[in-house]
Amino acid sequence: MNQAGSDNGMGLIGACRAGWRIAALFAWLILCLPLYYAWKLAGRENPWPRRFLAGVARLASVKIHTIGRRPTGGEFLLANHVSWIDIPAIAAASGAAFVAHDGLATVPLVRWLCRMNRTVFIARHDRASVHQQVQQVREAVMNAGALAIFPEGTTSDGTSLLPFKSSLLSALDPPPPGVAVQPVLLDYGPEAAGIAWVGEESGVANFLKILARKRPVRLTIRFLEPLQGESVANRKAMAAAARAEMLAALTGAEAESLPLPRA
Repeated sequence: MNQAGSDNGMGLIGACRAGWRIAALFAWLILCLPLYYAWKLAGRENPWPRRFLAGVARLASVKIHTIGRRPTGGEFLLANHVSWIDIPAIAAASGAAFVAHDGLATVPLVRWLCRMNRTVFIARHDRASVHQQVQQVREAVMNAGALAIFPEGTTSDGTSLLPFKSSLLSALDPPPPGVAVQPVLLDYGPEAAGIAWVGEESGVANFLKILARKRPVRLTIRFLEPLQGESVANRKAMAAAARAEMLAALTGAEAESLPLPRA
C-alpha cells in the first residue's frame, strides 16, 4: 500500500484525529455565529462566512498555496472539483460564493450554512425554471465579489478533468458587463487520488477520510488568466476554453512534480 493510501486509513488513531477535528469545527462554528449575526444586524459587509470557511480549511489541515491573480471583485470562477474541501479552500483564497445543485438544500444544516455564504441553488433537471435560475445567478455574480461553479458537475479523481457541462454556464451567455470569467485549477499534486471523492464513496466517508489524515493536505490553487475574445463568445466556447487552460496547467504541474533524470 502506498503512503497516501495508508495515511487515509480510518484506524483508531485516525478516528480519534477525525473526532477532535469535528469537535474543533463545531467550536469554531459556535464562535463565528454570534459574530456573523452581529455584522448582519449592523448591515455591514459580512466577512464571517469567508472566515468560517477559511477556518474549516485550516482545521482540516489544508495547506493552501496560490498562484496567479486572485479575484478582486466581479469574477465568475470555473473550478475543477475533487473533494468537499474544495469549497472552504476556494472561499478562503478568494472569498467566493458558490453555485450548487439544489440537492444540498435538502440537508437542513448544509442549507443553512450555504445560505450564509450566499450560495445560489439551481435545479439541474427543472427545465421550466431555467430562465429564473439564470437570472438568480446573474444577480448573484453582480452582487458578490466572486461566484464559483464546478462545471464538471461532479467530482473527478484530481489527476484529470471530466468534460465540462456547458449548460451550467447558461447565466454567462453572454457574460454580464464587467464580469470576468476566470478558470481556477485545484491541484492536489501526487496525493490527489487519496483526496478525491469518487466511485461509491459517500460524502460522509470522504469528509471523515480527510479529517483522519495525519499529514496535511497540500493544495495549490492556480488562478489562471481570465477568458477573453472568442473564448467568451458563448457558453460552449467558455467551457471549451476554460477546460483547455486548466488541462494545460494541470499537465504542466504534473511535469514539474516529476523527478529530474540523473546525469
